[in-house]
Amino acid sequence: MTGPRPGAPALALLCVLAACKIEDTTAPTASDGGAAQPATDADRMAALVEEEWQARILPTIEDNAVEVATLRTALAEGADAAGGQYGLRPDGEANAWNFVVTGTGEAVEANLESRAATLTLDTDGDGAGDVELMLGPVIRGTAIRDAMPFFSFSDFRDQIAFAKLARALNDRAAQGIAAPEGDPVGQSFGFTAVMAAPEDDTAWEAVPVTLEPAS
Repeated sequence: MTGPRPGAPALALLCVLAACKIEDTTAPTASDGGAAQPATDADRMAALVEEEWQARILPTIEDNAVEVATLRTALAEGADAAGGQYGLRPDGEANAWNFVVTGTGEAVEANLESRAATLTLDTDGDGAGDVELMLGPVIRGTAIRDAMPFFSFSDFRDQIAFAKLARALNDRAAQGIAAPEGDPVGQSFGFTAVMAAPEDDTAWEAVPVTLEPAS
């Protein structure tokens, strides 16, 4: 019986290594001779949002803001009717309508201790809350993403990347909002916020991009 040939283990190891593809997941840095790049989907989406926030996102929001009372009247005729007048959604896509609403209301409820903080306002003076502003940092929904006509799902790698974009937009909105201090109930606030078309008569849920005490 012959024993193993000298060097056989080394040859086997070389064969294994040759068959393995080792992927370098590190981003190039300036010291490597290249510019540093975000390394994850979350980082890339955050960078994209920061680049577009002042350039296109805020102008789109400002140009399409509708007073609360005006939007409420339009929505009474149906979401499609209101959307045709005031709504936003990516061109050529069958997404639900989204709206930018602006106005002033008195705080009737506040949940500021939660990571999903909210401030509920009465905007029509009947004593009941009708607009719930989601202050974050945890914010539900994709209204800001879906309101931007220049963000289309087909431009992103997959649903995961598109979801990360929505999260990055919500995070950026929350960063620009100063939550009220103390107990804000009874105080008045002015706001501009983005929301999906409401499905029923409950308080509108909206993501504010501006929130300030009303003078």
